[in-house]
Formats: sequence, structure tokens, C-alpha cells
Amino acid sequence: MPTRAGILSPRRAPGALPDLAERSPFITGQRVRRRRRRRAAHGILSALRAVGTVLFLAAAAASLAAGVHWLFTSPRFAVASIEVRGASRLARAEVVSAAKIPPGENLFRLDSEGVVARLLRLPPVKRAEVIRSFPNRVTLVVEERLPFTLAQAGRLYWLDEEGVSLGPELRAVTPPLPVIAGIDPDEARRGGTATEGARDAVSLIRSILRTGSPLIGEISEIDMSGQDGPVLYTVEGVEVRLGNTDWEERLGRLDGLLTQIRTLGEPVVYVDLRFRGQVVFKPRPR
Repeated sequence: MPTRAGILSPRRAPGALPDLAERSPFITGQRVRRRRRRRAAHGILSALRAVGTVLFLAAAAASLAAGVHWLFTSPRFAVASIEVRGASRLARAEVVSAAKIPPGENLFRLDSEGVVARLLRLPPVKRAEVIRSFPNRVTLVVEERLPFTLAQAGRLYWLDEEGVSLGPELRAVTPPLPVIAGIDPDEARRGGTATEGARDAVSLIRSILRTGSPLIGEISEIDMSGQDGPVLYTVEGVEVRLGNTDWEERLGRLDGLLTQIRTLGEPVVYVDLRFRGQVVFKPRPR
């Protein structure tokens, strides 16, 4: 008796009928050949695409190389003018000469870092910048060091606020602040860097200025040549031995001491402040 599973119902979709026929060798061969042809065509297409990509990249690289060569060799980008900004102590010709930009240098080839390094070798130059303005102009921007005080090193040299020598003063001038002595003449002539003595002396002057004390007008010279610290000389010729440490505290005492000396009317040769809690005077012989 047939089961329910074997009964065909109009509401049931018929299942797929299996292909019970055997495939002939001819049909099988055709299908294999078609697959081979498709694979071959796909391989050829892939190869053509790869060749096309390589050719495109080669053409792009050649175009780029040609463009770069044109930029680096075209007379259109040859430096035609050099402008200098920020120079007051230095002449324009000095700045341009120090920059050493070859005539007609290509703007793309210009070594800006090298130019800046050469400009910084000028003692008065604190900072420098190179601005390229296309197609053919260069601007050299310099920030000069400002004169702060004078140093006596065989002749008078200006120092900036960092103690860097800016070069000699060729005219007769009235020093605006105490003159610094004991600086190596070779270092002063060379410029560009500050010696330890110059830095310390400038720091000492700045300490006096910060107090707002009239002491700054009473000191004519600061000698940095000794091993025991700065030696100050007042406008009245009094030698003040300051020592190597606690400058601000000792300067505070010095202001009152000089006032006391003037009040007493007793001239002294020197005042020694190097000893903690003690002041040593040497009276001037009458």
C-alpha cells in the first residue's frame, strides 16, 4: 500500500528530477575546452591590465621627473633680488655677503638652513630666517642683538644682554652702565658666543638693575679677572670685593655701606663683603 509520502499532491511542488543520463566524452570535452579558453582570456586580460598599469606609472614618473627637472633648472626661478629686513647695525651688503647665495641660484635648490647658519655667524645676529617668494625673490630677515654695556678688552667692545660681543666701539662714548673688565681680548674680538665671565658680569648688572637701587650709578667698573669673584669699583675709586655667591644679598648691604662711608667722611681703599656676617674695611691713608 502506498505511503502518504508517495502520494502526489497538487499543492506540493515537484522535486528536482535527477539527471540519470550519462555524459558523452564529446560534451565533457567541450566544457573543459570552454573553461580553458575562459581561463586563458582572463589571464591575457590580467596581463594587459598589468602592462597598462606599468606603462601608466612609467609615463607618470617620466612626466614627474621632467617637471622636477624643469623646476630645478628653469631661469624663471633663478634668484633675481635679495631683500634684507631687520638690520640696523649691519649694512645690507654685510648681510647679503654673509648669506653667500650664488648669483642666479635656483629658488628650489636654495639651502635655507645653510643660509641661516651662515647669517648666525655674524656676531650681531641673534636670529635669522630665509623667506622664498616665488618666482625669483629671497628675503633675509635678521634679528640683531641689542647693545647692553661695554667691555674693556684692549679696546671697548659692546656686549648684549647675554654677554655676547657685538664688535668694537670705534667712537668715544659715555658708558650707559658699569664697564666690564677682565674679558679675554681674543674672545671679545671673535664674538658670537659669550664667555663665562661676560655672562656673570651681565647677570650681576641685571641684578642691580632689578633692585631699582641708585647703586647702578655709583659703580663704574666690574672686574671679572679674579678667582675670588667680581671686584666692583665705584666712581669714587672704592674697591668692593663681592665674592662668588649671594650677590643680591651682598649688593643690598653695599648700598647702605657706601652711604654710611660718605656720611662718616672716612675714605676707604676697599670694602670686602666675601665673609658671611662680616664686613672688612681698609681705610685710605691720610
